[in-house]
Amino acid sequence: MLNARDILETITMIQDEHLDVRTITMGISLLDCCHSDVDTMCARVYDKITRYAKNLVSTGEQIEKEFGIPIINKRISVTPAAMILASCDDKDAVKLAKTLEKAAVACGVNFLGGFSALVQKGFGPGDRELIEAIPEALSVTDHICSSVNIGSTKTGINMDAVAMMGHVVRKSAELTADRDCIGPAKLVVFCNAPEDNPFMAGAFHGAGEPDCVINVGVSGPGVVRAALAKAGDCDLTEVADIIKKTAFKITRMGQLVASEASRRLGVPFGIVDLSLAPTPAIGDSVAHILEEMGLEACGCHGTTAALALLNDAVKKGGVMASSHVGGLSGAFIPVTEDAGMIDAARNGALTLNKLEAMTAVCSVGLDMINIPGDTPAEVISAIIADEAAIGMVNSKTTAVRVIPAIGKGVGEELSFGGLLGSGPVMPLSTYSPAKFISRGGRIPAPMQSLKN
Repeated sequence: MLNARDILETITMIQDEHLDVRTITMGISLLDCCHSDVDTMCARVYDKITRYAKNLVSTGEQIEKEFGIPIINKRISVTPAAMILASCDDKDAVKLAKTLEKAAVACGVNFLGGFSALVQKGFGPGDRELIEAIPEALSVTDHICSSVNIGSTKTGINMDAVAMMGHVVRKSAELTADRDCIGPAKLVVFCNAPEDNPFMAGAFHGAGEPDCVINVGVSGPGVVRAALAKAGDCDLTEVADIIKKTAFKITRMGQLVASEASRRLGVPFGIVDLSLAPTPAIGDSVAHILEEMGLEACGCHGTTAALALLNDAVKKGGVMASSHVGGLSGAFIPVTEDAGMIDAARNGALTLNKLEAMTAVCSVGLDMINIPGDTPAEVISAIIADEAAIGMVNSKTTAVRVIPAIGKGVGEELSFGGLLGSGPVMPLSTYSPAKFISRGGRIPAPMQSLKN
């Protein structure tokens, strides 16, 4: 039973504290679109996406109006494109990317994710062709997002794929240098990628998922920060309890939207991803939550501990609010997408080394970080390898989304606009990992993999 206090509290969260549903994402399987002829395959892909998702945007807008809940993005995720590309005699990955772009535009969605490959244990048919096409594909499309899974706790790390991805990230930046290097901002390199992730740029529709499904990603760092501010001086046990209770309320809203969208679209409800996803807007920052706990600036000593508390409390509170929690679920720390992170990076409080430590306890990894434009490909590969090792050993998802700022150096800025935000170029170590990366092969799976 809702009472007046609950209703007023929710209204305040939405109007003043940036509470929203960050995304409704429709996952669509393309496995039945496979064909040896690439044109026939592309036609099937376009027809299926537009048939299933034709009412996705309008349904989201109706739910927004009727419930008064902002739904910021309506998105689509599809089967990793390399899987269906494998069936083609002519593996023209760019043609497939353009088809996905055409479908995204026809459906009116913000992004379409799934121009992806899963190569954690090796390369299958279509994988190399897709990975090599990523830079061009991201340069000729506006709505397509790409991801590559290069490692897992069960398989170890495919270092040949890691070496490839350093060159792919760099080339993607070079091809979009005239647009502030937007290409790699739409590319994520994963270890332990979840197959039901609704958040871009890493979303794809896993092979074990239903033919079509609705996943919802909620947000609300501003709501959590406001709740802590109202609580005043309390100990960290109370801080954790406040975050858990707030995460519960946020997730219940996401559950409502997911169930309603599922019913109206006639599509099964998949999961609620309860991740705290920040934006560049003031008051919608994960960094500001950490500072509300008592840190002078995000990045100072104590930041990793505060983030661990936040991430755990969000999961504990959210999992009680929905029977189907999935995706990443926790706290994101994308530097250019978080107003507090941007400020901390600009004033030097937040460094890449500290960010790497924080990724051991957060939901994703080194996310939306601008690096010097002259960074060699092997250094990018080494950053990916470091982050993958954290994920592999800790049995968690980690990822890298770094943007080489072509033509720019430390302290200069890139600006992407919208949710992708802006931020300074951060310094990297100048010592070379080239010989290590060139060895190739696989880093073996850790002992944690032997759990069967």
